[in-house]
Amino acid sequence: MKKYTSILLLAFILLICVPKPSFSQCAMCRRIAETNMENKSNNVGKGLNKGILYMLCFPYLIGAAGGIIWYRNKKKNNKSEESSSISDN
Repeated sequence: MKKYTSILLLAFILLICVPKPSFSQCAMCRRIAETNMENKSNNVGKGLNKGILYMLCFPYLIGAAGGIIWYRNKKKNNKSEESSSISDN
């Protein structure tokens, strides 16, 4: 059993470490890119790249905002606990 576990672990590590190129796009992006390749228009390609970056940044911004709100609430709760413990003494 231990022999199979080490082989599976090695296979898993190799699958993670070996890059595999992927050429996947959403159907709309692919259609727009193909249409603009036919029309020789480069402006839409730049727009697609900006749109991808736009969609990429929002989950991180939402997570950062949630983290900031959590940190401020935790800090506020710690201050209120300290002030209540000081007044109890």
